[in-house]
Amino acid sequence: MVTFSHADQGTGEAAWAVSGLDAAPELPLDPAELAGMRFVVLAAHPDDETLGAGGLMASLAALGAEVEVLLCTAGEGSHPDSPTTSPEQLAHTRLAEFSAALAALGLADRWAFLGLPDRGLGEHAGTMAKAVREAARRLPGDPDRLALVAPYRADGHGDHDALGAAAAEVARQDGHALLEYPIWFWHWAAPQVPEWRSWLRFHLDEPARAAKRRAMAEHATQVQPLSPLPGDETLLSGQFLAHFSRPFEVFAWTPAPTASAQAHSSDDAELVFDGVHGGSTDPWNYTGSWYERRKRALTLAALPEESYESGLEVGCSIGTLTAGLAARCRKMLAVDASGTAVHRARQHLAGCPGVRVEHCVVPGAWPGGTFDLVVVSEVGYYLSAGELGQLWDRIEASLNPGGTLLLCHWRHPIAGWELDGDTVHAMARQRLGWRTAGLYQERDFVLELMVAPGHKASA
Repeated sequence: MVTFSHADQGTGEAAWAVSGLDAAPELPLDPAELAGMRFVVLAAHPDDETLGAGGLMASLAALGAEVEVLLCTAGEGSHPDSPTTSPEQLAHTRLAEFSAALAALGLADRWAFLGLPDRGLGEHAGTMAKAVREAARRLPGDPDRLALVAPYRADGHGDHDALGAAAAEVARQDGHALLEYPIWFWHWAAPQVPEWRSWLRFHLDEPARAAKRRAMAEHATQVQPLSPLPGDETLLSGQFLAHFSRPFEVFAWTPAPTASAQAHSSDDAELVFDGVHGGSTDPWNYTGSWYERRKRALTLAALPEESYESGLEVGCSIGTLTAGLAARCRKMLAVDASGTAVHRARQHLAGCPGVRVEHCVVPGAWPGGTFDLVVVSEVGYYLSAGELGQLWDRIEASLNPGGTLLLCHWRHPIAGWELDGDTVHAMARQRLGWRTAGLYQERDFVLELMVAPGHKASA
């Protein structure tokens, strides 16, 4: 149980500024994806929404996304010792401030008030869950295209934790995505606390930042004293508010499972990818797309060794990355689940010495021999979670001591498959426990190098 007071000194923004927080990976949703989604934003008290997600909300409004905001309490308990303002007067004022703040964010009249008691949300989980589901029904569409935006469920404030937990349970049961925004975490936690290391950053453009500043100023009862008298002091200090003037916001992101997430596994891979490769000679535009050419160049440049004795590429498709890897490996084996892809890759690599291309549906099948380099690029999410664990077992058994494992995956949701790119990498780290020798992340993909335990044999 975390205990703190708003009057505590807390962790200063300077400590977070040097923690690496500003280099956290970006939320893997581009503007077009955000514009096509629906969002239910939840706030325990007026100002929570602006502090934790005001920039995101302004961005969604500007993009034309469907957004509904649910406010649980009027925040009437923020000044319990006030000699000038009763809880009833404060509730009335704070609701007006909330309305003005939502207007500043571009969401005027797109909110509802649940009328629950301040500091009492722990007793109303069922009411909150029902309200969230009713709001979701007012934004009809595929469940996995709706995201709940809620306080972080371990923020340390009882109301925030209760609302966050209720939202997380609705998201889990109903198949929605979940974005959790921390508020008091930045105050009581220190950068050494590990939770934030897996969170994602959402960059705010200047219009979104300006809208957030205007919205925050509307919450006058929280950022200014109610009066000069004791008991009416300013609740949110300048040091605390500095956490929320960053050019980005931070969220714990849980993607929604896709509606057909259990539909595919490696058993389907041959049929699925024969179909993909049968429809085009270059189904992902490997040779023409700047994104693919740039990612391929980064992949090859990231390899720590100039040359390898033997390399394995899992999921080679038509062999474009294989050609670059072959120039760095004395012997190169490339495998793919699609017989059509293998045929195309063999044609593409016909002039490359030391290269073999084989048909192999991993992880049920696996090539013999050992390797100094294994590359798994854009493959992991086409396996079930159980199959991915088996893939790591296969790689662990066949990668030589000191050998390199390179992983590279798209970070956006993969429709019809159980896993996404970030989950694939997290599972590799957890299962293998190997040293990470390099990590590059951007909004679209993550590229990571791991090194097998032991020392590489001398050439």
